[in-house]
Amino acid sequence: MRILITGANGLLGQKLVDLLAKDASIDLVATARGENRLPYSEGYTYRSMDITNRQQVLDVIGEVRPDAVIHGAAMTDVDKCELQKDDCWLQNVMAVEYIVEGCRQTGAFLCHVSTDFIFDGEAGPYDEQAEGNPISFYGWSKYAAEKVVRNASGVRWAIARTVLVYGIAHDMSRSNIILWVKKSLEDGKKINVVTDQFRSPTLAEDLAAGCALIATKRAEGIFNISGKEVLTPYEMAIQTADFFNLDKSLIAQADGSTFKQTARRPPRTGFIIDKARTELGYNPHSFSEGIAMLADQISQRVV
Repeated sequence: MRILITGANGLLGQKLVDLLAKDASIDLVATARGENRLPYSEGYTYRSMDITNRQQVLDVIGEVRPDAVIHGAAMTDVDKCELQKDDCWLQNVMAVEYIVEGCRQTGAFLCHVSTDFIFDGEAGPYDEQAEGNPISFYGWSKYAAEKVVRNASGVRWAIARTVLVYGIAHDMSRSNIILWVKKSLEDGKKINVVTDQFRSPTLAEDLAAGCALIATKRAEGIFNISGKEVLTPYEMAIQTADFFNLDKSLIAQADGSTFKQTARRPPRTGFIIDKARTELGYNPHSFSEGIAMLADQISQRVV
């Protein structure tokens, strides 16, 4: 089976390549804008592809002729999307139109990655039938992209919705709540962490596994692919401090109004993942297991 992934240099892309390149039954084509920044070269082919360039998208998908496309590339900085709306719309909506067009022309199955930010956060946790009502421009762009996919005639599709993805990129280019809390407490710094937002934190390896299950099974429809627990960032911070035996007294409770952020955040999301468990065999790690995996990955980097 030939699978093409977008955003190969990003966190999800790295985990997808790491997972799928090990499967001898998969002919993997990794794409991203510019040069290949992955630390390994075995088990896949790399093609440069700018998702905002329609002709480039159609040319690459047309030449590769994948059986399935996992589209994870997107502009995900919520505040930047609020400030740079044209760029956000180009990367998150128009690019999806190009991907859909390429899939239609080649008969490829499309797994499109979406987000909990399509919801207003008034009634979480959500199942797959819940209606979107975004409260940020990022959320609106991802909701519009879902509509592009769902209305794509002649394309078999799935949408993998996820929440608060955390993990370690090979070049440590991205932080996450675990790394931030760990470093802050190790430095003796006091931190304020919100108690009035609820999420299902998702290990990047789990999201990759869920997308791979969807693509290989060509399972159609919407699937919630997230962690199994609904937690506040404060609860995540306390678990992190406990795991690394750090001083929890440095962690102060705060509410969302404490932080000046350009874009609004939905207060309570989180996902119900029963459908993915039943139909895909998806089985994510707990947050404490995720912390342990990151700790192991960090220790392997220490020379």
